[in-house]
Amino acid sequence: MKAVTVPEFGGPEVLRVAEVPDPVPGPGEVRVQVYAAGLQPADLAVRGGWTPPGAQVELPVILGNEFAGVVDRLGAGSSGWEVGDEVLGFRLLGSHAGYVTVDASQLVAKPAGMPWEHAGSLSASGQTAHVALGGLKVGAGDTVLVHGAAGGVGTVAVQLARAWGATVIGTASERNHDYLRELGAVPVTYGPGLADRVRALAPQGVDAALDAAGHGALDASVELVADRARIGTITDFQGAQRLGVQFLRGPRSAARLAELTDLWTAGGLRLEIAEAFPLERAAEAHRLVAGGHVRGKVVLTP
Repeated sequence: MKAVTVPEFGGPEVLRVAEVPDPVPGPGEVRVQVYAAGLQPADLAVRGGWTPPGAQVELPVILGNEFAGVVDRLGAGSSGWEVGDEVLGFRLLGSHAGYVTVDASQLVAKPAGMPWEHAGSLSASGQTAHVALGGLKVGAGDTVLVHGAAGGVGTVAVQLARAWGATVIGTASERNHDYLRELGAVPVTYGPGLADRVRALAPQGVDAALDAAGHGALDASVELVADRARIGTITDFQGAQRLGVQFLRGPRSAARLAELTDLWTAGGLRLEIAEAFPLERAAEAHRLVAGGHVRGKVVLTP
């Protein structure tokens, strides 16, 4: 099969599309032919030499932590799926390829009307948003500030927080303000003076803040949110340590992913694809994500 490999750590130029052996599902696993796989900032970090918690990175490594496709082979003792089932799921690395093997428990059924690009982009960003809002105890009546609200995680976080009864203020560049309004957020431009602009929009105060952007967002958050236990980041580990706020991460689960697909089916979750690239243009896709101004997600389509 073809796969996007990282033979050595570095910039986008190190990526190679290579022919590698087709994976064989082990006990309890299934093999999925990948139709779409999301690209995350975490993939760029691994390409640069970062090792995700719980992973062992051995070069050449295949990137990708989320995917959608069709079950094409069953491992011994696997249950719940049949060859031909359309699924989406998650695994730690290995998804930017023609096929991926995964524990059968890490899959959910793809809704019939969900486009492949949307299905392949949902699991990682969607579950990250779900875990983060849960960690911040977001609920009805809260006012929540989401930094990086137009990105992959931010897009889902805005809509989940709204579904859970919160008012959302979202930071984004002005070109994405109408987009945030369509998602149900009150947009605000990031940059110097952010805290004052947010106070003007929320004179009653801000109850929680989620940083999905980095770039000093936590410093503005501690000016606005009294309880630092309700401030968290998914990007700025050093800032979280410095300011005594949460670095938000947690295990993914099929149950959480199914909640997200149910919300999509009910019409309560809009997913946005900035661009879809074939594997051969993976370096271009990495450069687009590295620019930091992607609306929604970038996906690869093997």
